[in-house]
Amino acid sequence: MPLTPALEAEIAALAQRYGPPRRVVIDLSDGSFDPVANPNRIGEVCMVIRRPSGHLITAIKTFYPRGAFRLLTGGVKDGEPIEAALLREVQEETSLAVTIRRFLAIIEYHTKPPNLAGRTFATFAFLLDEIGGVLGVQDKDEELEVFREVLPEELLAIADFLEHIDEGDSPKIGGRWQSWGTFRAIVHRTVYTTLVDTVNLSPIANP
Repeated sequence: MPLTPALEAEIAALAQRYGPPRRVVIDLSDGSFDPVANPNRIGEVCMVIRRPSGHLITAIKTFYPRGAFRLLTGGVKDGEPIEAALLREVQEETSLAVTIRRFLAIIEYHTKPPNLAGRTFATFAFLLDEIGGVLGVQDKDEELEVFREVLPEELLAIADFLEHIDEGDSPKIGGRWQSWGTFRAIVHRTVYTTLVDTVNLSPIANP
């Protein structure tokens, strides 16, 4: 199922402001886990937050498999503009002031019947530069345990780690960690490729 005309119009407006995103379509063999199976979300934003040092912010949640750090993401609610969701999630998860630098990528994940009846879930990835604030979680329900700063090239190692998680079912995500890890690896590889192709990865001057 393709993205709705309303979403496509919103994407076109964002692309005019922040650059055209790379578009990727992925067929998931298993999408029976949160957030893909969550009926309250049309998709998610991926917050690629660049600190003044040039490092990117990753985090791990308290219930994740050990070592499973990843880029921050947050849900887009039905009817919520993508940009509004992005800035809301940045505040809830990091407390930082940021500026949006580039619309990096859209990843559409298609699931096939009988798995979720052909549901489409999308990740909208943006590069943001930190311009102020102190890093810390505002929304304790996020269950973020600790942040870790990484160089952009470390995204590939993160993707590889996530892709090889071999733990089983978890009630916290309503599915298998192995399937979740495969799903989460995709955005890290896509973001890395897009950053290399389109963005100056030098540290920020005078943020």
